[in-house]
Amino acid sequence: MDVTSVIALIVTGLIAGTLGGLLGIGGCVIMLPSLVFLFRYPLPVAIGTTITAVILTATSGAIGHIRMKNVDYSTAKVVAVSGAVGAAVGSVIFFYIASQLWLLNFILGFAFLYVSIRMVYEGIVKRKMPEKSGNVVPGSKVAKATIGFFIGIITGIVGLGGGYALVPSFIYLLSSPVKIAVGTSLASFISMAVVSGAFKLYQGVVDVIAAICLGVGTIIGAQIGARLTKIVPAWAIKAIFGFVFLYVSLKFIWQGYVSLV
Repeated sequence: MDVTSVIALIVTGLIAGTLGGLLGIGGCVIMLPSLVFLFRYPLPVAIGTTITAVILTATSGAIGHIRMKNVDYSTAKVVAVSGAVGAAVGSVIFFYIASQLWLLNFILGFAFLYVSIRMVYEGIVKRKMPEKSGNVVPGSKVAKATIGFFIGIITGIVGLGGGYALVPSFIYLLSSPVKIAVGTSLASFISMAVVSGAFKLYQGVVDVIAAICLGVGTIIGAQIGARLTKIVPAWAIKAIFGFVFLYVSLKFIWQGYVSLV
């Protein structure tokens, strides 16, 4: 890998980490599409490399949010354990469908299409709604464990870290305050990323050097993003989250269609 590529990957990680630290998504929404569409990585390798880099992103972002007391530890523990189990299941499924690129693209596209549309709606149309207060994610342990398990499965398949689904699940299903949802999401899916990344390494679909380069950038960016939550209003976080994922979801759906036909 040449110096230009290394720098480009670090910059990509920096941007991804900033967005991930702000939105609690681990930066995967930037890294995975960048590896596929800009760096021309095969989709299975892009998935494996992304989820490996997300380990560093999530850890760095979680530390930033812990310092700002945006993490509900009891919820994070439950989701982390159930999510790790789900990630192992999803990684086994990934092994059997990795060669079906059209299917992977469609799964990536539709996994968060509804969520992105709803986030845009909540962020723009309902931006004047009062933000929920509190410092915990409401809901029973069973509900949280169920959410963690199924999101873990998706994480193991598509390599997106889990935050893309954890944040809206905490907000819409469990009525969590946005900033607590963001911080708790980052702390929760570290285990999912570790388990999924370990499986991808074993399966031989990780570019370790690229993952390290992305990780270096995300570590810095995640701290920047975490601090931005102090000045960026909740409706803006929702709107940014929604628009970014709407674009990415449509991009992958189109890619899946092209691969299929």
